[in-house]
Order: sequence, then C-alpha cells, then structure tokens
Amino acid sequence: MSDSQREGFTNLNPDRVIDAVESQGFLSDLRVFALNSYENRVYQFGLEEAEPVVVKFYRPARWSNEQILEEHRFTQQLFDTEIPVIPPWQNDDGDTLFHFEGYRFAVYPRRGGHAPALDDMDNLFQLGRLFGRLHLMSSSEDFVHRPTLDANSFGHQSRQYLLENDFLPDSLKEAYSGLSRDVLALVDQRFDQSPARQLRAHGDGHVGNILWRGEETWLVDFDDSRTAPAIQDLWMFLSGDGDAQQRALLELVEGYEEFFEFNPRELTLIEPLRSLRIMHHAAWLAKRWQDPAFPKAFPWFNTERYWGEHILQLREQLSALQEPPLRLPF
Repeated sequence: MSDSQREGFTNLNPDRVIDAVESQGFLSDLRVFALNSYENRVYQFGLEEAEPVVVKFYRPARWSNEQILEEHRFTQQLFDTEIPVIPPWQNDDGDTLFHFEGYRFAVYPRRGGHAPALDDMDNLFQLGRLFGRLHLMSSSEDFVHRPTLDANSFGHQSRQYLLENDFLPDSLKEAYSGLSRDVLALVDQRFDQSPARQLRAHGDGHVGNILWRGEETWLVDFDDSRTAPAIQDLWMFLSGDGDAQQRALLELVEGYEEFFEFNPRELTLIEPLRSLRIMHHAAWLAKRWQDPAFPKAFPWFNTERYWGEHILQLREQLSALQEPPLRLPF
C-alpha cells in the first residue's frame, strides 16, 4: 500500500498538485484553487498563456483503475455523440488517468455555469431531453467494472456500518435499528415487484451537476456513475408536494421520450431510491469522518440532533413508501 493510500489526502498540498500536473507537460502559473469537493480533491489549475483546467485527484482505494477508466470511456462516448458532457483530457498516448507519488488524477477542461431553476417547466423539459439522449446511448452496452446501485450496497450495508461502528447515540440506536429495518423491508419489496431495466447511468443527477450558461448546458461529475434504473437520473429533479412533482414529471418525461422510451413502472422506485440515498449519505459521512475535511465541512454531523433528524427523515420515508407512487396520465 502506498503512502497516499494510508494517509488519504494529508500530503496533497499545492506544491504536490503543481508537480503532479506539470509531470504531464502543463506549465503552471502557480494559481491553484481548491474547489468544492469532498469525496475527491478537485482544483482549478492556472496555466501559463492558456485557460485554466480542472484537476481531480481520486480518493485512494475508492475506485479501481479499471472503474475509473470505464467512467472516462463512458464520458468520451457520450461526448463523441454530441451529448454535452466533459470527458477528461488525453495525452498523446490516449491516456486519461495519471499517477504521481501514489496519487491518481485526471485533467478536465474548465466549464462555467449555474444550476437550472426547477420551477421552470421548460428547464425540466430540456433536462428530460438531455437524459433521454444520454440513456439512448448508454443503453447500447453495459458497464463491466463499475458497481450497481441496489438496496444491499446503498441500504443494508449502510445500516450495518452505522450500527456496528457506534455512530448512533445509545438513546436513538434502538429507534434507528427498527425503523431502518422497516424502511428497507419496503424498499426490497418495491424492487422485487418492479424490476427495471438496468443501464449505465450518471448516478447522481441533481441540479448541482448541471451547468447552464447562455445556450450551453453541461452535465458534469460522473464520479458516481454506475449501473442503475433509468429513473435514478430523473427523480432528484422532482421536488415540492405531490402536485408539483406530478407537473415536473410530465415535463421531464415529455422531453425524455423524444429520444428514449420511459418505463412508467419505474415510478414505483422513486421513494425507494430516495430512501436509499438518505441512508447511504449518512453512512458516507460516517465512513469519511476521519478525513480532516469532513468535520470542518459537516460540523453538525454525528450529533444527537443530527441523528434525531435522520430518524425523522426515515419516518417520513416509511410513510411515503406506503403511499401510491406518482403516475402518468397516459
């Protein structure tokens, strides 16, 4: 195991970032700015007489080289079919994943923009079109190395980790244990009753990963890309009460079906997927708690108040899982 794998990002300072990127032939202007990222370390990297680039240093031991390269190949395939994503820079040998002193990194062109407003129905229609195009292409082959989003990895393993590693206060552990068990029982039931076609998905489709600027739209950050039901890339754009979600869904699906057929049976998976995301996020914070960046960025985590609110979220999800799912009128 390399020093970087043992120590995480402890030794990743600006000088090492500069040395790493310059090892690939870039000439730094010594301006290195950390960007908002916690799972990996991402920097805007200034270049002499050229536009800045974005450099991503991958968290040690999270993804294998094969899994990272599969993500890179996926984004390049999408880009080559004129879907607005940002594939990594390639050197003259076609390499996209680089190594320096035990760290692995990739270099990306920089793109700017802002998140779309989800209360604008035209924005939702355009998002539907974007993901319809993406799924049309992504369904042409399967991932080989990247994992599948399922109830076991996102739900059951998350629950087990939290209960076995004493993150929950003693006063709330029993409540969490019983409630999370009941939520996962309904999640498992929904997945069993509503088998969905699995395809290569972005995996983290939310407004923070959409950049809009003028007439340009960019879909970014495929780090969580994995095999998943198509609805995984759409449900996070649905917000508000039931009526608001229903209106938003109609716009998304109308745009989506210009390029790819939407499976209405997957609507029953929205609340199960929401439940899994909530449980996975809590376990993700717990697993990263020894990374010094996390207590600074999430000071409210691992307090009794946090766990009380988390349990309240799970109660709300238990209720939502027992409600009829959203439906299309056709």
